[in-house]
Amino acid sequence: MKRLLKVLGVFAGLLVLAAAGLWIGTSGDYPVAATVTDDPALPAVDILGIRLHGESYGPEDGPAVIVLHGGPGGDYRSLLPLAALAEDGLRVQFYDQRGAGLSERVDPDQLTLDSHLAELDALAESLSPDAPVTLIGHSWGAMLASAYLGRHPARVDRAVLIEPGFLSAAEADAFMAEMQGYLRSPGALVQMGLAGFRASHVRGPDPAAANDFLVGRLVHWFAAHPDNSYHCPGTPWDSPAWRFGAAAGQAVQAQASPADLDSLGAVADFSGPVLLISGACDDWIGPPLQERHLALFADATHVVIEDAGHDVIDDQPAKALAVIRDFLE
Repeated sequence: MKRLLKVLGVFAGLLVLAAAGLWIGTSGDYPVAATVTDDPALPAVDILGIRLHGESYGPEDGPAVIVLHGGPGGDYRSLLPLAALAEDGLRVQFYDQRGAGLSERVDPDQLTLDSHLAELDALAESLSPDAPVTLIGHSWGAMLASAYLGRHPARVDRAVLIEPGFLSAAEADAFMAEMQGYLRSPGALVQMGLAGFRASHVRGPDPAAANDFLVGRLVHWFAAHPDNSYHCPGTPWDSPAWRFGAAAGQAVQAQASPADLDSLGAVADFSGPVLLISGACDDWIGPPLQERHLALFADATHVVIEDAGHDVIDDQPAKALAVIRDFLE
């Protein structure tokens, strides 16, 4: 017993030394961007009592186009090439969803599918009270847009859905199983440990910063993994972002019921045109999945963008804009 205790003591001591070495070795400055709560210079809009980071392009009286970013928890930075649509007389509205990007952080009970849909509805009403809007959503944003089509079909004229990850509970199960294969790998455990030590050195600008940094690093590692078809083979994943909202990413998924997930694709009452876009390099949630999604919509077409992964707009902005403009016209 004494020998065992001695061995355990040595092992514990080595772990402490290793942890101390990692903590010292990862020391440094890890800046995290301030949200609209702490930086009044950021463009913002107040919706349902929450301050959202957002900006619009184009004439105020132009037909409203609302851009929905991915995540949950991401931001709209990689989608900014869509601002070029303002040249066609459209009013293009970008915003970071509640708890995400540079928007105000909120409690987890305000980070549900229903709260996101209420936020989108209030924004649509403020932008275009007398006419339906156009939605352009990417990834989770495309899923949110699809759910909105089912809940408020009369409020939308048409929609562009760029690689929605899943539109049913069954598809969600398949997606999560695939993702867990990455997150349970030895490489992921190493990345989690390193990100955790680095996050321990984050100092502000707000209480959520360290966790946002930690989860944002893991999201970047996941998207950039060489086996992940979010990017084309031999091409690094480098889509720009301001800041990830960790609580938003975790809470929305954790609180979603199977009925919530099935409602993402419950669009039978929407008869307007829908454009599905996918990247040719993405064999996970790209062309094969979006071909199946065509059957959900009454009037839908699917266009594949060559030399693009999951982040179609950032990968091939000119090609994607040409396709979207043809659809909107």
